[in-house]
Amino acid sequence: MTILRIYGFILMAILAVDFGKRRIGLAIAESANSAAYPLGTFERVSMERDLSHIAARIESRGVTQIVVGLPLNMDGTEGPSARAARSFGAKVGEHLRLPVDYADERLTSFEARERLAGQTRLRRKRGAVDAVAATIILEEWLAAHRDS
Repeated sequence: MTILRIYGFILMAILAVDFGKRRIGLAIAESANSAAYPLGTFERVSMERDLSHIAARIESRGVTQIVVGLPLNMDGTEGPSARAARSFGAKVGEHLRLPVDYADERLTSFEARERLAGQTRLRRKRGAVDAVAATIILEEWLAAHRDS
């Protein structure tokens, strides 16, 4: 487990990944009790480059947990997209040597578009929806784990 100490404090950040065919959206929370915020998006190139890009984005952030959005079917079953997300999550966890959890991401892109509806500048920015969707995934995961 990676633990980052700054001024005697231990940072245990949580990274959320919105895995897509073309882009990956990232969000982070500095701890289980802090707010989640977008960390950006990037265009997918290859598995190796995707993993390196994620590693570089979180290098000094003290991430100790990864949450990958799981695109379940509306009836709650897993289809090809969910299996691809699980496979990607396993590779990210192995590459970063961190635990991976999965969170239902149904309707997160819809909610992300709703959140961005009034923000013309962000709405036009390519991939903003993916980063906001990752933020929603993380917010829901954090809420579920705070309650338990």
